[in-house]
Amino acid sequence: MKRRRTVRESASIEPPPGYYVAGAEPPDAAQRALILDWVVSRRIASGWRVESRSGSQVVLVRGQPVSHVLHAFLTVFSCLVWGVVWAGLALVNRVEREALTVDAQGRIVTVSAP
Repeated sequence: MKRRRTVRESASIEPPPGYYVAGAEPPDAAQRALILDWVVSRRIASGWRVESRSGSQVVLVRGQPVSHVLHAFLTVFSCLVWGVVWAGLALVNRVEREALTVDAQGRIVTVSAP
């Protein structure tokens, strides 16, 4: 029995061909919005979520913050045993942010935020 090979498409941040012609006149605001929509949809498919959005900029976030109130409650009622789990989550859990902007030439500019 042969295994099926699946090809995973990489999450490129370059817009697809046909959104605008490279080397021609720069894209207008509507084309830049389409480019940004396409890139955001690709990022959402790979696990990111939209935190905020304006006309030509999107802030994406990945990861969940730790609920310190819940973990403090669990630590108190488990006689400090849950504190080990809480410390591990606090050290390992990360929240990543990226700001995507479409410049006047239709290119995506990515800035990583803390």
